[in-house]
Amino acid sequence: MEAENLQNRRDIANRIRSLREDNEFTIEEMAEATGRSAKEYAARESGKMDLTFTFVYKCAKKLGVDVVELLTGESPRLRHYEVVRKDEGLVLERHTDFHYLHKAPHFRNRLGETFLVDVPYQPQSQHEPIHLSYHEGQEMDFVLKGHLRFRFEDHYEEVGPGDTLFYDSGRGHGMIAIGGEDAQILAVVFDPQREDIM
Repeated sequence: MEAENLQNRRDIANRIRSLREDNEFTIEEMAEATGRSAKEYAARESGKMDLTFTFVYKCAKKLGVDVVELLTGESPRLRHYEVVRKDEGLVLERHTDFHYLHKAPHFRNRLGETFLVDVPYQPQSQHEPIHLSYHEGQEMDFVLKGHLRFRFEDHYEEVGPGDTLFYDSGRGHGMIAIGGEDAQILAVVFDPQREDIM
């Protein structure tokens, strides 16, 4: 499994590098677009560092492709509707140990990216600062099970099943599972800047 994840990361990194070169973008331009230093960007593009969804999403936006194309090498092709059955979707692994299941990977020109996200309870995270992520647009998280501590910049909220979070995802946000149990959310990331669908 570890070898498979490493190969998958290298495949995604190679697609990013190839598209960057095809578009004649410099490492510095991509680093700026992804909010990373040139050194960190280069390490991610070479496959030496983990590729977070946020990083890949920002690369896709800069490169003018669908994020699924970077993740799988295939372009979404469905235009009218897509049915994704329970437990199916495009699996994404992140360094945070969250498990992401993209629930509409084959639908073209999506207004948002929809994920079923498993958030494992980790005892060590209960006393550490919550890591913050940033990506343009807005996000909605609907809690399906478990309880979470949500951080938005310096504000904290505790939420449970049936609760919804909606926020400006361009500002610092993050979450951890609390209460000694794993949690699960339905997350939808909206990008209002998508010109191809307006």
